[in-house]
Amino acid sequence: MEDPAAPGTGGPPANGNGNGGGKGKQAAPKGREAFRSQRRESEGSVDCPTLEFEYGDADGHAAELSELYSYTENLEFTNNRRCFEEDFKTQVQGKEWLELEEDAQKAYIMGLLDRLEVVSREQRLKVARAVLYLAQGTFGECDSEVDVLHWSRYNCFLLYQMGTFSTFLELLHMEIDNSQACSSALRKPAVSIADSTELRVLLSVMYLMVENIRLERETDPCGWRTARETFRTELSFSMHNEEPFALLLFSMVTKFCSGLAPHFPIKKVLLLLWKVVMFTLGGFEHLQTLKVQKRAELGLPPLAEDSIQVVKSMRAASPPSYTLDLGESQLAPPPSKLRGRRGSRRQLLTKQDSLDIYNERDLFKTEEPATEEEEESAGDGERALDGELDLLEQDPLVPPPPSQAPLSAERVAFPKGLPWAPKVRQKDIEHFLEMSRNKFIGFTLGQDTDTLVGLPRPIHESVKTLKQHKYISIADVQIKNEEELEKCPMSLGEEVVPETPCEILYQGMLYSLPQYMIALLKILLAAAPTSKAKTDSINILADVLPEEMPITVLQSMKLGIDVNRHKEIIVKSISTLLLLLLKHFKLNHIYQFEYVSQHLVFANCIPLILKFFNQNILSYITAKNSISVLDYPCCTIQDLPELTTESLEAGDNSQFCWRNLFSCINLLRLLNKLTKWKHSRTMMLVVFKSAPILKRALKVKQAMLQLYVLKLLKLQTKYLGRQWRKSNMKTMSAIYQKVRHRMNDDWAYGNDIDARPWDFQAEECTLRANIEAFNSRRYDRPQDSEFSPVDNCLQSVLGQRLDLPEDFHYSYELWLEREVFSQPICWEELLQNH
Repeated sequence: MEDPAAPGTGGPPANGNGNGGGKGKQAAPKGREAFRSQRRESEGSVDCPTLEFEYGDADGHAAELSELYSYTENLEFTNNRRCFEEDFKTQVQGKEWLELEEDAQKAYIMGLLDRLEVVSREQRLKVARAVLYLAQGTFGECDSEVDVLHWSRYNCFLLYQMGTFSTFLELLHMEIDNSQACSSALRKPAVSIADSTELRVLLSVMYLMVENIRLERETDPCGWRTARETFRTELSFSMHNEEPFALLLFSMVTKFCSGLAPHFPIKKVLLLLWKVVMFTLGGFEHLQTLKVQKRAELGLPPLAEDSIQVVKSMRAASPPSYTLDLGESQLAPPPSKLRGRRGSRRQLLTKQDSLDIYNERDLFKTEEPATEEEEESAGDGERALDGELDLLEQDPLVPPPPSQAPLSAERVAFPKGLPWAPKVRQKDIEHFLEMSRNKFIGFTLGQDTDTLVGLPRPIHESVKTLKQHKYISIADVQIKNEEELEKCPMSLGEEVVPETPCEILYQGMLYSLPQYMIALLKILLAAAPTSKAKTDSINILADVLPEEMPITVLQSMKLGIDVNRHKEIIVKSISTLLLLLLKHFKLNHIYQFEYVSQHLVFANCIPLILKFFNQNILSYITAKNSISVLDYPCCTIQDLPELTTESLEAGDNSQFCWRNLFSCINLLRLLNKLTKWKHSRTMMLVVFKSAPILKRALKVKQAMLQLYVLKLLKLQTKYLGRQWRKSNMKTMSAIYQKVRHRMNDDWAYGNDIDARPWDFQAEECTLRANIEAFNSRRYDRPQDSEFSPVDNCLQSVLGQRLDLPEDFHYSYELWLEREVFSQPICWEELLQNH
C-alpha cells in the first residue's frame, strides 16, 4: 500500500474529466476527501504484486517452532537454561552437554526423568524446565541458529527414546485435573501468563518432540526413522487402554471454552493438536497419495491430474486497471458524439470489462471504525449474520483519475487450454437423457443411460462425450455401499471396518464431536480480527498477557504486536486443523465428513468465515505482526536488543505474512468443502451477501486464493440474478479460465432447476437421517436389535448360568412368590405379541 502522504495521491485534476460533468461540480469537500482515500486504496490494490507463495502442510521448520512462544515468554529461556545448568553440574563434572557421549547423555536423561517423580511441585517444575532446555537445543552451547535447530532435533529424538513423552503425558494428566489451579484462575479478575507456567512447560516439550520427530529429512539415520514410525503409532492408537492423544487435547479445548479452565494456554494446545493430527493422519500431499490408493482399491479409474500440481502451475489474475473510461462509463456522452467517433465501440467494450469490479461499490471501501449499528448487526458468531453483511454503500463511488496504463496489454496473457479436465457425474447424464427423452419421445426410462433408441444422432454424440468425461468419486461408491448395507443387513453381513488412525480418531470423537466443533469455532471467533471485544467472549490471551501490564509506550507496542501475532497463530492452527479433519474423514467415509460438516454448519461456521473475510484482506495478508529479533531461535543466540522503535519495526522484508495467507486459503477451502453440492448452504452464501465480500479478496494476486474465491462465486452466480452476471463479466471470465468445467452445469445462466426456490430444509434433513443411520449401524450396535440372533431352545435357555447376588438364596422364595406366582399370565396378550 502506498504512503497516504506520497505525492501523486491528491485530489482529481482541475478539469471536468475526472468528475464527469455536472455531478462533479456539486461535490462537497467531504466527497473529495472520500475520493482521495478511495483512490489511495485503489492504487494500492492495483499495484499489488503477484505473491510468490508456495502452499504446503506448514511453514518452515524454524518458523513453526518460533510460533510456539509468545514474546512475553522470552525471559523464560534464561530460566530454563539456569535450571538445566544447576542440575547438570550436580550430575556431570567438568563437561558440557555437547561433549558427552550418547550413552552418558541417555544416562543423564534417565536421571532427569527419575527426579521428575518428586512430590514437591516446585522441584518438579525445575526438572521439567531442564528437559525443556534440552528440547530447545541447549542453545547456551551453540554459536548459530542452525546449530540450535540441529541439536533440538537430536535431543528430541534422544528424549523420546528414553520415554520422556509418556512421562510428560502423565504429568499433563495431573495438571489438567489440578482443581486447585483451576479454582485459583477462576477467582482472579484477569488471568496472566503466570497461571499457566506448568502447563506451558509440559506442552512446549511435547510440541517440540512432535514437531522435530515429525520432520523427515533424507539424512536422518535409520534409528530415527524407526522411532518416527513408533511414535506415530503411539499417538494414533489407544495405548495402555487410554484414548488417543488427540482426544485428550480436544477435551482440553472444550474444558477451556466451558470456562472451567481459563488458565489453559490455548494457543499451545491448538498448535500441538494440529501437529498431532497432521503427524498421525498425514498432510495434504499424503492425502493425495491416499486418494490415489483408495481409488485403485475400489477399482475406479485413476485421477486425470494431480490437483496440487495444477494449482501450483496456475498464474494469478490481474485486477482491471482503473482508467479514465471507468469514470466516464457512468455518464455516457450524447449519442451524436458516439456516432462521430470511430473507436466508440472499442471504448464501450473496454468500459464493460472494467465494470465488474466497479459495480461492487464496496470494493475500495475505506476501513473506518464501525458504528454502533454495524456492531450490533455483525453478531458474535453464535448466531447467523441475519442478512446484515451487505457491505454495499449507498453513496456511489467517485471514480479515480487515470493512474495506470490501459488493460489491453494484459489481455493477451490468457493461458492456452484449460487447467482442469472436465468432469460429469452420473446424475448429470441421467438428467440430460431425461430431458432429451421427454422432448423427443415423450417418456423416460429412469436411470437407464444406455438405451438411446428414438433419440437423434446429436444426442448420441452428446451422451458419448459426457460418458468420456464421467467421474465416479470415492464418495459415490461409499454412498452406494451404504444404501446396500441398509437394505440387506442380513445377507451382506457385518461390515469389516479397517482400524486406521482416522477411523479410531472418529470413533473417539463421535459422541462429543458437536462440543468439539463449537469450541473450535468459539475460539476462532475470539481470534478473528473483525470480532469486537465483548465481555462475555472467552479470553484467549492467558498465555500472552504478562503479570505486570506495560508501563511505557514501547512496551505497549510490543504487547500489541504479540497479541495480534498470538491471534493470527490461533486462526492458522484452527483453520488447518478443521480442513485436515474434513479431508481425512471424507476419504475415510463420506458420512463421517458429512457429520462433521453438518455440525460446523449448525454452529454457524459459514457466517463466521464470511465475517472473517469482511475486512481488508490485502492489509491482513501483508500485516507484519512479528519482531524478528525476538523470534526463536534468534533470541536464544543473540542478546535481546534494547526495546526501541527501530528494533520493533525491524523484521523480514517479505511482501506478505505466510501464516495469514495460509489461513485465508484454508478458510476458503473449508468454506468450499461445506458448500459444494449443497444448495441449502449455497443459499446461505447468497443470503449473507457473500459475493462482494469474496470479490474483494480477488485483489490479492495469489493464484490459489483466487481459485477458491472463484469457486465460491461460481456456486452462487445462478442465484445472484442476470444484472449481477452482466455487471461482473470479468469475474465470470476468470471462473471460466480457472475453475473446473462441469459439462451440464448451467451456472452462468441460472436456467438450472436447482436455481428455483424450494424447501432446502428437506435436503439437510435427509442428509442428517442418512448420517444417523450410518453412525447407528456402524458404531451403536445395540444388543437388543431386531437382527440379533434369538435362542429358541428351551434346554439351552434354562441351562444358561446367571450371575446372581450372593444373598439371593435367602430371598429366593419371596422373589418367587412376588414375581411368578402372584403375577397372572395373560395368554391372549402373549400370543398377540408373538
